[in-house]
Amino acid sequence: MNLFSSESAGHAKLPDTRRILINKDQLQKFKNNSISTGKYTILTFLPKFLYEQFRKYANIFFLTIGLLQQIPGISPTGRYVTLVPFLVILAITAIKEIVEDFKRHLEDGKINNSKVKTFRNGDWLDVQWKSICVGDIVMVMNDKFFPADLVLLASSEEEAQCYIETANLDGETNLKIRSANVTSKHIKDLQGLKNFFGEIEAEGPNKNLYDFTGNITKKGGETNPIGPSEILLRGSKLRNTKWIFGLAVYTGAESKLMMNSTKAPLKQSTLEKVMNYQIIFLFLILVTISLISAGVNKIQFTNGEVHTYLTTEENLDNNFFLNFLTFFILYNNLIPISLLVSLEMVRVFQAVFIDNDEKMHYVDKSLNVDTYAVAKTSNLNEELGQIKYVFSDKTGTLTRNIMEFKKCSIAGVVYDADHQILEKHMANKEVRDFLVLMSICHTVVPEKGDDGKIHYNASSPDEKALVEGAAEYKYTFVSKTSNSVTIRNHLNKQETFEVLAIIEFTSTRKRMSIVVRTPEGQIKVYIKGADNVILERIGKTASHNEHQGKTGKHLDDFAREGLRTLCLGVSDISEEAFKDWNKKWKQATTSLVDREKEIENVANLIEGDLRLIGATAIEDKLQENVPETIEKLLEADIHVWMLTGDKQITAENIAKSCRLHKDGTELVDVSDDVPTKVRSKITDRLEKLTKHGKVGQNNEITLIIDGKSLTHALEEDIRNDFIRLCTSCKAVICCRVSPLQKAEVVELVSKFTKSITLAIGDGANDVAMIQKASVGVGVSGNEGLQAVNSADFAIGQFSYLARLLFVHGAWNYSRISKVVLYSFYKNITLYIIELWFAIYSYWSGQVIYERWTIGMFNILFTSLPPLALGIFDKTCSAETRESNPALYKTSQNSELFNIKKFWLWIGTAIFHSILLFWVPMLAMSTGVSWSSGHTDGYLILGNTVYSLVVIVTCLKAGLVMDNWTWFSHLSIWGSIALWFIFLVVYSSLWPSLKFVASNMAGLFMLLFNSPVFWSCLLLVPVLVLLTDCTATYAKLTFFPSESDKKRIQEKRNKTPRFDSHQGESGLPLQMQASKVVFNNKNGETVTIKKETKERNRWSSKVANSDDEDLDRPNEPTSSDEAEIALLTQFTQQTSFSPSYYARKEFFSDLDNAERHDNN
Repeated sequence: MNLFSSESAGHAKLPDTRRILINKDQLQKFKNNSISTGKYTILTFLPKFLYEQFRKYANIFFLTIGLLQQIPGISPTGRYVTLVPFLVILAITAIKEIVEDFKRHLEDGKINNSKVKTFRNGDWLDVQWKSICVGDIVMVMNDKFFPADLVLLASSEEEAQCYIETANLDGETNLKIRSANVTSKHIKDLQGLKNFFGEIEAEGPNKNLYDFTGNITKKGGETNPIGPSEILLRGSKLRNTKWIFGLAVYTGAESKLMMNSTKAPLKQSTLEKVMNYQIIFLFLILVTISLISAGVNKIQFTNGEVHTYLTTEENLDNNFFLNFLTFFILYNNLIPISLLVSLEMVRVFQAVFIDNDEKMHYVDKSLNVDTYAVAKTSNLNEELGQIKYVFSDKTGTLTRNIMEFKKCSIAGVVYDADHQILEKHMANKEVRDFLVLMSICHTVVPEKGDDGKIHYNASSPDEKALVEGAAEYKYTFVSKTSNSVTIRNHLNKQETFEVLAIIEFTSTRKRMSIVVRTPEGQIKVYIKGADNVILERIGKTASHNEHQGKTGKHLDDFAREGLRTLCLGVSDISEEAFKDWNKKWKQATTSLVDREKEIENVANLIEGDLRLIGATAIEDKLQENVPETIEKLLEADIHVWMLTGDKQITAENIAKSCRLHKDGTELVDVSDDVPTKVRSKITDRLEKLTKHGKVGQNNEITLIIDGKSLTHALEEDIRNDFIRLCTSCKAVICCRVSPLQKAEVVELVSKFTKSITLAIGDGANDVAMIQKASVGVGVSGNEGLQAVNSADFAIGQFSYLARLLFVHGAWNYSRISKVVLYSFYKNITLYIIELWFAIYSYWSGQVIYERWTIGMFNILFTSLPPLALGIFDKTCSAETRESNPALYKTSQNSELFNIKKFWLWIGTAIFHSILLFWVPMLAMSTGVSWSSGHTDGYLILGNTVYSLVVIVTCLKAGLVMDNWTWFSHLSIWGSIALWFIFLVVYSSLWPSLKFVASNMAGLFMLLFNSPVFWSCLLLVPVLVLLTDCTATYAKLTFFPSESDKKRIQEKRNKTPRFDSHQGESGLPLQMQASKVVFNNKNGETVTIKKETKERNRWSSKVANSDDEDLDRPNEPTSSDEAEIALLTQFTQQTSFSPSYYARKEFFSDLDNAERHDNN
């Protein structure tokens, strides 16, 4: 018999709810409390791991090649040349996965085996967390974590309250208060638990951390609602409370913490997408040349010529398909097997560099903050270098989210630091209501410190600022219980307000209300919220809206100063009206169907006919260096959009103060209450831009739109025009927007422009847009870690975004681009030679290289240069990149990796391969014999070509390096040396090891004794790389990019620079420039003419009589007199042309003068 059925409580049993019996066996089985964050188990590892790996097309390709090589008579390269390296790479990846997953399982074991006191069989037992079941009652002690999602039944506190810390859930370190339900709050001991019977009906498991809908029914008692304020979530910690009793409602994987542990959406970098397309295209080329080779082979076989040495008895038919497979295997290495591994290793190191960058280490001791930047999604490292649009939240992202109460408007009068609320003002009823509202309508938790003073903890910085503001005016919030709030007034007397109902703030409601019975016995509704929400609820009579005009003006004034505003209202309720409303309120709060909607409907009944009493103004200062950062982003041709929930005037002023909108920039407002007017504003402005041909350009326009107008602007028939208009503006401000609208805007811009977008925010309301953007960045702020947990990268301050993009982003893009291009280059250079050899070998499918050297090329001999390029290469120093944002445009415009660049490298590889094969081939065409009787063969040619390929490809890596380090030298010269060491050792193994290198025995002696080999070794790399060196020199000399210019300037500036020193004339050598002309017509006689003075600091020129300008090095320059004196002395001591020595001697004289002066 069901004594506690939900039907008896007046609610139908819902399919998505659960019924939990208290102190009785459960009627259904629930999930256990064991958790597992690991990806694999012993049974699932192999299938899951293989599935993950073979979702990558490249792995399927290499496995197919490896399997084809096992067919007898098909593979020209041996059976294991591809399979062994592939399995080695796969094994390394598997070990990495196992190690990482084993660590997860160890951590899970520690948690699952933790113990907590559990009420079973009438007594407390120490039970492991993994054994906790739904319906168990547990006792959690102070400073301990909750083992499951619990309903708070009772606590050690008199009012059955407790304090919790939710930092593990949302990152908020402020304490929160939770209160036991009136049904069970009386329980204080074991006996009370034994006698407590009933049931809880709760909504099904879900991931919403901030909502809970349920009812509790005591045996023989009435049903009471359970809400979020009575729930203790797993992952939270009990603080400042001796103990609590809690009943488990969700356990293990069904707890809200675990349900929120979902993976972020899979994002793939643009470079990877382009690379995948090129791999597919190369695969088609591979198939094509394999078909051509097999076809030519077939034609030659059927033309009447008989070459018995090319066939075997089993292969006399010359099967076209089998020949195709032979050539397919022969050419398969055109697609580099090592590329994926190289990229993974490079990205790991790049992520480490980001994680340990001290320039992005944020420390604020006052807030107890010490955080580094974190790269959470390393496969997006290079995306940071190609950002075109930045979407930023305002509060906590651009601003500090440290609120300070600055001023207020009460009954049409502004009070601030200059005009304070005095004792005489306290007699005013509206002033008193205003201060009472600020001190009781909130969710702040008071905490007494060791010094006896009250410290406030709040999940919202705004609320804390308001309570502290009230305290400044001697209305101090002292304490609260489940049904009362106590404050100390300006007379230092305590007043206790009975709490009848609290209607909490939500992002939809944008307001909070509290219904109280005052000490005088009156029932009042105190309400605070956004101005547009409160003002529409003000009563129509003069007494209700008496101050609305003045308050509205003050609100605008506050907003112009960049202050955050709230409106405050109050209304009086009669006893009868409250009783009627309270019945509906209880019904709504116990509803299990659409509880939030029901609450909203009932709240509207009491939150109307308000009396406006005033408005508050809170300051949220900009973070350090925000204006400079935004200025740099705009200079780098990045469009910056600010998406905020603040009102329009506030958003405008913040935009001005952070230099997002400048005085000279046109401000275009397309907001309007009428949908048709919004449309006409958009179309009219777009037509104007179209007429002048400015659509899609980065025009000096800032567009602003509010959330209501944005709803109309995003409608299907106008959205394209709206986005075209927005993308033609330098900056866009969207105010009063919801989290969903933020995400819609980001998604729309990403799809329309096909550009790489970045969204940055710090709060839960920014999660949606962070996940929609190409790259999401979370700011570790005062609004918790929701944004950080959902982001791809995390930083401590908005200003670090500049370094993240301009330094790490640009470096990573350049490095990854070079790794990808170089990896394809080196593989095609080596393996396309098989095609040239096929022409020479009568399309027989014969391989030119020894089979194991083919596999070792990527694993040993050219594995380090890509790492040197990907980890240590950099075009310019970090300081140069940060101070010159325009350099970012190179990576932003994908100039280093695109289809043109890719095929240029492929063309270079083919050109190099032609020279690397045919030059040695022609050099050896007459044949060579040794005194030992050996003659040259295909392996002599093959190993000569192989040696040249290793040398050329390694030197090519050095040629494209912009920054040489010790690892660069090791990777290039070490790789070359390693090949020759391998050649000597490998050629000496047989017959000691009979299963390898039988055809390589003593080969190194033949090569090293051949003059042709050494001639090729010296001359061919020079011949091959001559074109590359010439092209590089021409580019740097005649067509240098901005990055090239800055890099050259950096190298010239390595010598010390000084502000002033003395020359021979005795005059100080100032930092100024002159132009000096040498006339060398009469032997050693030199005429010096002074032409200019006070030129650009580093731009002076030195010229000879033929007007041949010489770039002057970046050295300190002298005054004209000192310059002339030094040059005169120089010409008297030498017969060399000044144009020859001008750089070296003249400027070394300046250096000598400077050193003399410093000594």
